[in-house]
Amino acid sequence: MIFAASINHLKKIEEMSTLNFKMVTVDGLDIFYREAGDKNKPTILLLHGFPSSSHMYRDLINDLSSDYHLIAPDYPGFGQSSSPSPSVYHYSFDNLAVTMNQFIDALKIKKFSLYVQDYGGPVGFRIAAQRPELIQALIVQNANAYSEGLGDALKPLVAYIQNQNAETEKGARSFLSFDTIKWLYTDGAEDISKVSPDSYTTDQYYLSRTGNDEIQLALFRNYGTNLTLYDTWQSYFRKYQPATLVISGKNDKLFIAAGAEAFKKDIKDAQTSLLNGGHFVLEEKHAEAASVIKSFLFTKGIK
Repeated sequence: MIFAASINHLKKIEEMSTLNFKMVTVDGLDIFYREAGDKNKPTILLLHGFPSSSHMYRDLINDLSSDYHLIAPDYPGFGQSSSPSPSVYHYSFDNLAVTMNQFIDALKIKKFSLYVQDYGGPVGFRIAAQRPELIQALIVQNANAYSEGLGDALKPLVAYIQNQNAETEKGARSFLSFDTIKWLYTDGAEDISKVSPDSYTTDQYYLSRTGNDEIQLALFRNYGTNLTLYDTWQSYFRKYQPATLVISGKNDKLFIAAGAEAFKKDIKDAQTSLLNGGHFVLEEKHAEAASVIKSFLFTKGIK
C-alpha cells in the first residue's frame, strides 16, 4: 500500500516536471513556448535574448521544474514562433513587449517571477514598468538597464544605430555570422567543453532562414530606444523595489559586470551572485544558477 502510494507520488512528480512544447495564437501570430512544472506552484516567465530562443533555458527549466511552474516563449522572428516579414510585423522592442503582454494575458498569468537575459531585459523591463502588479521578483542574467553596463563589444551595433550605411551594416551583420554566434556562447566560459555546440548551431539555423537577417537588422536599428528608457526602468526599480536577483556571467563583454552591480543603486536589497562565465553562462552553470534562484525565491517567500 505504501509502495503503491510512493509510485503514484513519483509519477505525479514526473508528470509535473515534464517539459511540454506548445503554441498559442496571439494577435494572428503563433507564439511557441516551453512549459513545465505544476501550475499551482509559483510561475517563472523566462524571456530569452539574441540570437537565441527558449532553447537557451532548456537545462534551467529542467533544474527548476519540480519546484516551479516555468514558461519560456519565443518572440516573433525567433525560434519556433511565427516569423512575419518586417513589412507585416513591426520589429521593435516596444512591439515585442506588446506581443509578450498579449501572450501573458492569453495564458492568464496573473503573477510571476520574471527572468530576463539580453533582449529579454528591454522586453521584460517594459512589461514590469507598465504592469508592476504582475511581478513577484526579477531575475536578471546578462541583461542591462544601466549605461555602465554597455561593453566595448557592442561598438559595431552602436555605430550602426548612429549612422546606417553600407560600412556600419557590414559591422552589424557580423553579429549574424556563425563565428560571432559561437563566440557569444564560448567567450568568457570557464570550460568551453561544457558549452554544447547544439546551442549556437541551433541559433545559427534560425538566423539563416530566408529574410531573418532583415528582422535582426530592424531590431539592431531599434536598440537605441532601450537606452532612452533606462531612466524609466530605474524609476520603476526605485519606486517598487522589486525583489531582484542578478546572476550574470561576470566575463560577458557585451553587458559587463559593472552593469550587473549597478542594480544595487536603485534596488536596496538587490542580490548579486555573479557566475563565472560569459554571455550564455547557463550553458555551463545552469545547475548553480538554479540553486541560487531556489534559495533567493525561498527567502522572498515565493515557494
